[in-house]
Amino acid sequence: MNFQLKIGWLYPDLMSTYGDRGNIICLKRRCQWRRININVFNIDRDTREAEIAKCDLIMGGGAQDRQQSIVITDLHQKVSIYKEMFERGVPGLFVCGSPQLLGHYYMTGDGKELEGLGIFDFVTRHFGNDKPRCIGNTVGRLTGDWQFRVGNLRDTIVGFENHGGRTYLGKDVKPFAKVIKGYGNNGEDKTEGAVYKNVIACYFHGPFLPKNPHIADWLISKSLEIRYKKEIKLEPLDDTLEWKAHDFILKKLKVYKVESF
Repeated sequence: MNFQLKIGWLYPDLMSTYGDRGNIICLKRRCQWRRININVFNIDRDTREAEIAKCDLIMGGGAQDRQQSIVITDLHQKVSIYKEMFERGVPGLFVCGSPQLLGHYYMTGDGKELEGLGIFDFVTRHFGNDKPRCIGNTVGRLTGDWQFRVGNLRDTIVGFENHGGRTYLGKDVKPFAKVIKGYGNNGEDKTEGAVYKNVIACYFHGPFLPKNPHIADWLISKSLEIRYKKEIKLEPLDDTLEWKAHDFILKKLKVYKVESF
Protein backbone atom coordinates (compact mmCIF):
# COMPACT_ATOMS: atom_id res chain seq x y z
CA MET A 1 0.00 0.00 0.00
CA ASN A 2 1.32 3.45 -0.89
CA PHE A 3 0.83 5.65 2.14
CA GLN A 4 0.31 9.40 1.78
CA LEU A 5 0.39 12.32 4.19
CA LYS A 6 -0.46 15.99 3.89
CA ILE A 7 1.26 18.41 6.25
CA GLY A 8 -0.43 21.77 6.82
CA TRP A 9 2.19 24.46 7.52
CA LEU A 10 0.68 27.50 9.21
CA TYR A 11 1.58 30.90 7.72
CA PRO A 12 5.17 30.11 6.66
CA ASP A 13 5.61 33.70 5.41
CA LEU A 14 4.78 35.10 8.85
CA MET A 15 5.66 32.34 11.33
CA SER A 16 9.04 30.86 10.49
CA THR A 17 11.33 33.15 12.42
CA TYR A 18 13.81 30.73 13.96
CA GLY A 19 14.56 28.14 11.31
CA ASP A 20 11.29 26.30 11.88
CA ARG A 21 11.45 25.21 8.24
CA GLY A 22 13.91 22.59 9.54
CA ASN A 23 11.01 20.74 11.19
CA ILE A 24 9.18 20.56 7.87
CA ILE A 25 12.30 19.35 6.05
CA CYS A 26 12.90 16.70 8.71
CA LEU A 27 9.38 15.26 8.44
CA LYS A 28 9.48 15.39 4.66
CA ARG A 29 12.80 13.52 4.44
CA ARG A 30 11.84 10.88 6.99
CA CYS A 31 8.69 10.19 5.01
CA GLN A 32 10.53 10.09 1.68
CA TRP A 33 13.12 7.64 3.04
CA ARG A 34 10.23 5.33 3.89
CA ARG A 35 8.55 5.84 0.51
CA ILE A 36 5.62 7.67 2.10
CA ASN A 37 4.20 10.21 -0.35
CA ILE A 38 4.34 13.55 1.41
CA ASN A 39 2.72 16.86 0.47
CA VAL A 40 3.55 20.05 2.35
CA PHE A 41 0.62 22.46 2.06
CA ASN A 42 1.12 26.12 3.00
CA ILE A 43 -1.82 27.47 4.99
CA ASP A 44 -2.23 31.24 4.64
CA ARG A 45 -4.96 33.80 5.16
CA ASP A 46 -6.64 32.86 1.88
CA THR A 47 -6.82 29.14 2.60
CA ARG A 48 -10.33 27.73 2.84
CA GLU A 49 -11.39 25.53 5.75
CA ALA A 50 -12.20 22.68 3.38
CA GLU A 51 -8.52 22.55 2.35
CA ILE A 52 -7.31 22.71 5.94
CA ALA A 53 -9.55 19.78 6.84
CA LYS A 54 -7.67 17.57 4.36
CA CYS A 55 -4.40 17.92 6.31
CA ASP A 56 -3.10 15.01 8.37
CA LEU A 57 -0.71 17.07 10.52
CA ILE A 58 -0.64 20.75 11.46
CA MET A 59 2.67 22.55 12.02
CA GLY A 60 3.13 26.00 13.57
CA GLY A 61 6.34 27.99 14.02
CA GLY A 62 7.71 31.08 15.69
CA ALA A 63 6.94 34.75 15.12
CA GLN A 64 7.30 38.19 16.64
CA ASP A 65 4.38 39.90 18.40
CA ARG A 66 3.44 41.88 15.26
CA GLN A 67 3.14 38.76 13.13
CA GLN A 68 1.23 36.94 15.85
CA SER A 69 -1.28 39.81 15.97
CA ILE A 70 -1.89 39.36 12.23
CA VAL A 71 -2.15 35.58 12.45
CA ILE A 72 -4.51 35.38 15.42
CA THR A 73 -7.20 37.33 13.56
CA ASP A 74 -7.27 34.75 10.78
CA LEU A 75 -7.03 31.82 13.19
CA HIS A 76 -10.15 33.00 15.02
CA GLN A 77 -12.08 32.92 11.77
CA LYS A 78 -11.09 29.27 11.29
CA VAL A 79 -10.92 28.07 14.89
CA SER A 80 -13.84 25.67 14.50
CA ILE A 81 -12.04 23.54 11.91
CA TYR A 82 -8.87 23.29 14.01
CA LYS A 83 -10.84 22.32 17.10
CA GLU A 84 -12.73 19.67 15.14
CA MET A 85 -9.51 18.23 13.71
CA PHE A 86 -7.68 18.13 17.03
CA GLU A 87 -10.68 16.59 18.79
CA ARG A 88 -10.71 13.67 16.35
CA GLY A 89 -7.00 13.09 16.89
CA VAL A 90 -5.21 14.92 14.08
CA PRO A 91 -1.69 15.60 15.42
CA GLY A 92 -0.04 18.98 15.61
CA LEU A 93 3.33 20.44 16.55
CA PHE A 94 3.45 24.08 17.60
CA VAL A 95 6.87 25.47 18.53
CA CYS A 96 8.30 28.75 19.78
CA GLY A 97 5.66 31.52 19.53
CA SER A 98 2.79 29.60 18.00
CA PRO A 99 1.77 27.79 21.23
CA GLN A 100 1.07 31.18 22.79
CA LEU A 101 -1.88 31.54 20.40
CA LEU A 102 -3.48 28.25 21.47
CA GLY A 103 -4.21 29.23 25.07
CA HIS A 104 -6.77 31.60 26.56
CA TYR A 105 -4.75 34.74 25.84
CA TYR A 106 -1.27 36.11 25.19
CA MET A 107 -0.23 39.38 26.82
CA THR A 108 2.36 41.01 24.53
CA GLY A 109 5.37 43.00 25.64
CA ASP A 110 3.51 46.30 25.15
CA GLY A 111 0.56 45.15 27.26
CA LYS A 112 -1.79 44.21 24.44
CA GLU A 113 -3.92 41.14 25.15
CA LEU A 114 -4.44 38.79 22.22
CA GLU A 115 -7.36 36.45 22.72
CA GLY A 116 -6.21 32.89 22.04
CA LEU A 117 -8.03 29.94 20.53
CA GLY A 118 -8.74 28.31 23.89
CA ILE A 119 -7.55 24.88 22.74
CA PHE A 120 -5.12 24.64 25.66
CA ASP A 121 -5.85 25.60 29.25
CA PHE A 122 -3.02 28.07 29.74
CA VAL A 123 -2.21 31.77 29.55
CA THR A 124 0.96 33.52 28.39
CA ARG A 125 2.28 36.85 29.63
CA HIS A 126 5.22 38.94 28.49
CA PHE A 127 6.62 40.93 31.41
CA GLY A 128 8.74 43.27 29.30
CA ASN A 129 11.92 44.35 31.06
CA ASP A 130 10.68 43.14 34.43
CA LYS A 131 11.86 39.61 33.69
CA PRO A 132 14.73 38.45 31.46
CA ARG A 133 14.18 36.56 28.22
CA CYS A 134 14.36 32.80 28.43
CA ILE A 135 17.31 31.96 26.18
CA GLY A 136 19.62 28.98 25.78
CA ASN A 137 20.00 25.29 25.13
CA THR A 138 17.50 23.23 27.05
CA VAL A 139 16.75 19.64 28.02
CA GLY A 140 13.46 18.12 29.11
CA ARG A 141 12.20 14.72 30.19
CA LEU A 142 8.98 13.52 28.58
CA THR A 143 6.10 13.28 31.01
CA GLY A 144 2.96 11.20 31.38
CA ASP A 145 2.59 8.31 28.94
CA TRP A 146 5.14 9.60 26.44
CA GLN A 147 7.64 6.90 27.34
CA PHE A 148 5.05 4.41 26.09
CA ARG A 149 4.21 6.53 23.06
CA VAL A 150 7.75 6.82 21.72
CA GLY A 151 8.91 3.36 22.80
CA ASN A 152 12.22 2.77 24.53
CA LEU A 153 14.33 5.12 22.40
CA ARG A 154 14.77 8.06 24.76
CA ASP A 155 12.72 9.92 27.33
CA THR A 156 14.62 13.17 26.77
CA ILE A 157 14.09 16.05 24.35
CA VAL A 158 16.73 18.65 23.54
CA GLY A 159 16.55 22.02 21.85
CA PHE A 160 16.96 25.76 22.06
CA GLU A 161 14.59 28.34 23.52
CA ASN A 162 14.35 32.10 23.09
CA HIS A 163 11.13 33.67 24.35
CA GLY A 164 9.98 36.67 26.33
CA GLY A 165 6.49 35.35 26.99
CA ARG A 166 5.99 33.03 29.96
CA THR A 167 3.27 30.38 29.89
CA TYR A 168 1.33 29.23 32.95
CA LEU A 169 -0.60 25.96 32.70
CA GLY A 170 -4.12 25.53 34.06
CA LYS A 171 -5.50 22.44 35.79
CA ASP A 172 -6.94 20.95 32.58
CA VAL A 173 -3.71 20.63 30.63
CA LYS A 174 -0.67 18.39 31.00
CA PRO A 175 2.93 19.46 30.38
CA PHE A 176 4.88 17.93 27.50
CA ALA A 177 8.06 17.60 29.54
CA LYS A 178 9.79 18.43 32.79
CA VAL A 179 12.62 20.93 32.49
CA ILE A 180 16.01 19.45 33.36
CA LYS A 181 18.10 22.33 32.00
CA GLY A 182 16.75 25.68 30.85
CA TYR A 183 13.64 27.76 31.55
CA GLY A 184 10.72 25.94 29.94
CA ASN A 185 7.28 27.49 30.10
CA ASN A 186 8.06 30.16 32.65
CA GLY A 187 11.34 29.51 34.50
CA GLU A 188 9.42 28.81 37.70
CA ASP A 189 7.52 25.52 37.77
CA LYS A 190 9.84 23.29 35.70
CA THR A 191 7.17 22.53 33.08
CA GLU A 192 7.87 22.59 29.35
CA GLY A 193 5.11 22.88 26.79
CA ALA A 194 1.72 21.24 26.90
CA VAL A 195 -0.16 18.34 25.30
CA TYR A 196 -3.79 18.12 24.22
CA LYS A 197 -4.79 14.78 22.68
CA ASN A 198 -2.21 14.41 19.85
CA VAL A 199 -1.21 18.08 19.72
CA ILE A 200 2.16 19.15 21.13
CA ALA A 201 3.00 22.72 22.08
CA CYS A 202 6.53 23.60 23.21
CA TYR A 203 9.14 26.33 23.35
CA PHE A 204 11.83 24.14 21.75
CA HIS A 205 11.93 26.04 18.49
CA GLY A 206 13.28 25.19 15.09
CA PRO A 207 14.75 23.05 14.09
CA PHE A 208 13.49 20.87 16.95
CA LEU A 209 12.74 17.57 15.20
CA PRO A 210 16.14 16.78 13.61
CA LYS A 211 17.69 16.32 17.07
CA ASN A 212 14.60 14.49 18.37
CA PRO A 213 13.82 11.76 15.81
CA HIS A 214 11.59 9.89 18.27
CA ILE A 215 9.18 12.85 18.31
CA ALA A 216 9.35 13.22 14.52
CA ASP A 217 8.49 9.56 14.02
CA TRP A 218 5.70 9.70 16.57
CA LEU A 219 4.09 12.56 14.62
CA ILE A 220 4.41 10.63 11.35
CA SER A 221 3.05 7.37 12.76
CA LYS A 222 0.16 9.06 14.56
CA SER A 223 -0.75 11.01 11.41
CA LEU A 224 -0.83 7.78 9.42
CA GLU A 225 -2.90 6.07 12.11
CA ILE A 226 -5.55 8.79 12.11
CA ARG A 227 -5.69 8.97 8.31
CA TYR A 228 -5.87 5.21 7.69
CA LYS A 229 -7.65 4.29 10.93
CA LYS A 230 -5.15 1.61 11.88
CA GLU A 231 -1.75 1.38 13.52
CA ILE A 232 1.06 1.47 10.95
CA LYS A 233 4.56 0.44 11.99
CA LEU A 234 7.24 2.67 10.53
CA GLU A 235 10.27 1.22 8.81
CA PRO A 236 13.28 1.92 11.09
CA LEU A 237 15.90 4.42 9.92
CA ASP A 238 19.59 4.78 10.73
CA ASP A 239 19.48 7.69 13.19
CA THR A 240 23.10 7.52 14.30
CA LEU A 241 23.79 11.15 13.41
CA GLU A 242 20.51 12.37 14.89
CA TRP A 243 21.22 10.73 18.23
CA LYS A 244 24.78 12.06 18.22
CA ALA A 245 23.34 15.56 17.89
CA HIS A 246 20.87 14.79 20.68
CA ASP A 247 23.56 13.41 22.98
CA PHE A 248 25.88 16.34 22.25
CA ILE A 249 23.38 18.69 23.93
CA LEU A 250 23.00 16.31 26.88
CA LYS A 251 26.76 16.22 27.37
CA LYS A 252 27.16 19.96 26.77
CA LEU A 253 24.67 20.66 29.55
CA LYS A 254 26.10 17.86 31.72
CA VAL A 255 22.92 15.82 31.80
CA TYR A 256 24.06 12.27 32.47
CA LYS A 257 21.10 10.84 34.34
CA VAL A 258 17.58 12.18 33.99
CA GLU A 259 15.40 12.16 37.08
CA SER A 260 11.78 11.02 37.14
CA PHE A 261 8.96 13.55 36.90
